[in-house]
Amino acid sequence: MTEAEADTVDRFLDGLWAERGLSRETLAAYGSDLRHFARWLHGRHSTLMEAGKEHVLGYLGERVAAGARPRSTARLLSSLRRFYRWQTRDGRIAEDPTRSIDSPTLGKPLPAALSESDVEALLAAPDTSGALGQRDRAMLELLYATGLRVSELVGLQLGQLNTRQGVVRVLGKGSRERLVPMGDEAMDWLETWLRDGRPTLMRGRRNNAVFVTARGAAMTRQAFWYRIRQHAVRAGIRKPLSPHTLRHSFATHLLNHGADLRVVQLLLGHSDLSTTQIYTHVARQRLRDLHARHHPRG
Repeated sequence: MTEAEADTVDRFLDGLWAERGLSRETLAAYGSDLRHFARWLHGRHSTLMEAGKEHVLGYLGERVAAGARPRSTARLLSSLRRFYRWQTRDGRIAEDPTRSIDSPTLGKPLPAALSESDVEALLAAPDTSGALGQRDRAMLELLYATGLRVSELVGLQLGQLNTRQGVVRVLGKGSRERLVPMGDEAMDWLETWLRDGRPTLMRGRRNNAVFVTARGAAMTRQAFWYRIRQHAVRAGIRKPLSPHTLRHSFATHLLNHGADLRVVQLLLGHSDLSTTQIYTHVARQRLRDLHARHHPRG
């Protein structure tokens, strides 16, 4: 990179910092992308300010051929696009060479899910001889049995439970209400918690939250997430977990056992089937496995 180009890049980064307040790490990533592109251009007797669309496409093409992933390519194109839009806006170049270049299509990341054996180990991890363990076991069982969002779980009120019919009434995103069956195992642990553990923690205090802390306050997402990580360590689970891991496992295991995608959509509370279709990779993989196992030429 020539001294003039380095000065141009520095002015661009300073301007981004002043206008957008971007972090040091983001600015460093932009600078790195531009320096690499400048070196590539010099090998083709061009410069950052002289580059055309064919140069940008050639550079991106070489990166892809070298194994760059779509997400990495999209981020690189974003860096170049922002740089050239800046130069065009300030009148330093007449035409943005990235203007008509489409970003690579990024598929949604597949949700992380635990195996059924890992889920069993996680559910069994709490020490249910005490009230806190009974609460955690009931929360984990209910989360896995219903596919609730963690925010929906910790926000449950006593009036939302119908233990006679075995369903929970959930108020989800956009204030959409849905009824979700709880299943026998979750029901058993929920009743144990409501009968034994919860009164022990409440000590006569009043709170309509289903799940409470040792102080009688409603559980928070942060507190429950901390407890999940503790139980995962105790269960020997080394896979990365997120607050939605059991929700994703719920959907994945339902599909693995033959559930219809629209049923999963209703249980998860997705307003649009396209949101649930992120799980179709599970069904496709199951079909491939069944074909490989049972077809004569599988």
